[in-house]
Amino acid sequence: MVAVCFYFQVHQPYRLRRYSVFDIGKNSDYFDHEKNSSIMRKVAEKCYLPTNRLILDLINETDGRFRVSYSITGVALDQFREYSPEVIESFQDLVNTGYVELLDETYYHSLAFLYSRREFQEQVKLHRKKMREIFHYKPKVFRNTELVYNNYLAYIAKEMGYKGILAEGADHILGWRSPNFLYKPSGTNGIKLMLKNYRLSDDIAFRFSERSWKEWPLTAEKFATWINAVNGNGNVVNLFMDYETFGEHQWEDTGIFNFLRYLPREILRNPDNCFMTPSEVIKSYDPVSELDIPHIVSWADIERDLSAWLGNSMQKSAIENLYKLESEVKESGDERLIEDWRRLQTADHFYYMCTKWFNDGDVHKYFNVYDRPHDSFIAFMNILTDFRIRLKNKNN
Repeated sequence: MVAVCFYFQVHQPYRLRRYSVFDIGKNSDYFDHEKNSSIMRKVAEKCYLPTNRLILDLINETDGRFRVSYSITGVALDQFREYSPEVIESFQDLVNTGYVELLDETYYHSLAFLYSRREFQEQVKLHRKKMREIFHYKPKVFRNTELVYNNYLAYIAKEMGYKGILAEGADHILGWRSPNFLYKPSGTNGIKLMLKNYRLSDDIAFRFSERSWKEWPLTAEKFATWINAVNGNGNVVNLFMDYETFGEHQWEDTGIFNFLRYLPREILRNPDNCFMTPSEVIKSYDPVSELDIPHIVSWADIERDLSAWLGNSMQKSAIENLYKLESEVKESGDERLIEDWRRLQTADHFYYMCTKWFNDGDVHKYFNVYDRPHDSFIAFMNILTDFRIRLKNKNN
């Protein structure tokens, strides 16, 4: 028997405006409200609302045999409430079926784990509180920003009460092993590690509309045969991807919604197949062995490392200077300063400074307001200069 575990990341950052040196000391509104509003409404119409409706239909049509899981960032929920409250209602409808699991992560989709354990845990607790407030739900499984993971993260997650944690099934950490089993994080007991099957996940998330791909067009029937082939060679196929895959990264005219509509039916044709949420997988299967991941791994790009966010001196300078302010910010007790500081931690801001693809013309400009990575860096550092002025004035 093989279980299919769908996990979707739901996230939108508070995008920064083009903050110039002339704004410093004069305007402390750092965020592009018009852009954030238009993007959220656009993605809600193209992705969140139609995909939620479809998944709710599929859950009902299969009497709950089809089930999925989500982690929804706090900053996404805040923007849903501000710009598209109907999206929150549609997620509540899904959770109320009893066949949808919610996962915890950092509220601000930050890289705080790398810089401040205190801030990391505070953000996770804020996210946990938000899940309780909006969905009356207490997550049991943890997923860190961009699947950033190592052994120490598993230890912290276990200490915070989580039963499971997600990570990337990268080849360089698995070696001959398969991502289609559960593992025990090295040095930690009482928490199980679930690994993304990146090949099958990326077939949907990235290759679905690629006409040069040898498997194009990808149909539900074809994908189901690949799932069937795992029987006897694994317990679970973890399909982890951005929720924006449906309708935004892969537009409706690619056939992505039809693919999703027929996929549960095709997978369930095989009586040895089923769908499970992460908690159900963790409850059903034992780890096959211990997996030692001492160094950071993520789900980004071919390298599966931190280079998308911390690969150049601009990114490192920006994020290091931001986290140096932690003590002063928290000692200020100023709620707006703390909120702005935390929104500035969102990983997307540093992703927009990435230069590793720039020479190839692929700057990964998903709703990026900047033309060049350097423009993003300049705006961010201008904002930090203004932020320091505010902080100094508050603490004097």
